[in-house]
Amino acid sequence: MHVPPIDLSSTNPLPDIETGGHAYETLASGGHPEGTAVYARLWNPTVARFEAGLARLEHAEAAVAFSSGMAALTAAVLAAKRETGRRHVVAVRPLYGGTDHLLASGLLDVETTFCEGTSTAVAAAIRRDTALVVLETPANPTLDLVDIRSVVTAADGVPVLVDNTFATPMLQNPLEFGAAMALHSATKYLGGHGDVMAGVIACDQGRAAALRRVRAITGALLHPLGAYLLHRGLATLPVRVRTQQANARAVAAWLADHPDVARLHYPADDHPLIGRQMNGTGAMLSIELRGGYEQAAHLTSAVRVFTHAVSLGGVDSLIQHPSALTHRPVASDARPTPALVRLSIGLENPVDLIDDLDRALSVNRRTHVHRSAIRPRIPDLQA
Repeated sequence: MHVPPIDLSSTNPLPDIETGGHAYETLASGGHPEGTAVYARLWNPTVARFEAGLARLEHAEAAVAFSSGMAALTAAVLAAKRETGRRHVVAVRPLYGGTDHLLASGLLDVETTFCEGTSTAVAAAIRRDTALVVLETPANPTLDLVDIRSVVTAADGVPVLVDNTFATPMLQNPLEFGAAMALHSATKYLGGHGDVMAGVIACDQGRAAALRRVRAITGALLHPLGAYLLHRGLATLPVRVRTQQANARAVAAWLADHPDVARLHYPADDHPLIGRQMNGTGAMLSIELRGGYEQAAHLTSAVRVFTHAVSLGGVDSLIQHPSALTHRPVASDARPTPALVRLSIGLENPVDLIDDLDRALSVNRRTHVHRSAIRPRIPDLQA
């Protein structure tokens, strides 16, 4: 079919008691429908269609979709704890603030050791009761790149979950480097339009069954309308990521020489993991401003093309202040500097994005670079 249907049924007919009971037991145990899908909390065909598409993109045997990225992470930790009987987690910082907060909170009854993303640090953090290693690369919000294969080796058999949200399956496939699971906040690039909330984990069939068991019990299944939007988003993902990355390269090149920027966080083309682990530099970047928090607050309020909002990966460009928002719950010694601002680059003309940033940054300066002076400085967008 050209456009797949949306199945919004909350419940499904049961041929008979025996068939219904067997199907319920199968689905509640993490299996697939047999005879009937029983109830939408257990399984939905529209959700399954999106899962199959994402699994193919991540070169995985299966994928399991959830109502949010945090629901997906919660299921991964609970499943790992249940399957291994262990309660220790190793987490590589920096991480998304919600992930960091959840793992540090004790809410999931796990003890977390935070460490740097080196093989030495990870190996030192692993214990006999470690159930899971969690890392994010590129990391949020500093864009640090972590060598997945090196961490997998250091984990010495402990499963590694990689948050692949920033890279997307277009630029990185963690399972190819030994990771057990690739997690996405599907709200971001996979949906791409800021109109769906979801999470998804790509993995092997065994782990998928364990994740579905947790999902069935906790009721964290993705709504089928969201799954439909995500499945549609996968069709344009390569084109969007390609253009967003080209725009980000242009904006990053301009910011690299800006007098108000003390430091640019953006993967360099000559980074050893670019070309080996990642197929590109992505469309996220962060800057540390010389004017500190005061200038960061001014910039986020003064932009007009960028939208001051949390989230990322959409067709429109966003700007936000991590230490005040997404990373506010993170321990103070691990929180991003107040001078740091994170930018998610969208599909707008990069000239407009640069002009917007230049105007917002130059409000308190006497000189303002005219739009015509900016245009020649834009790198080749096909690079």
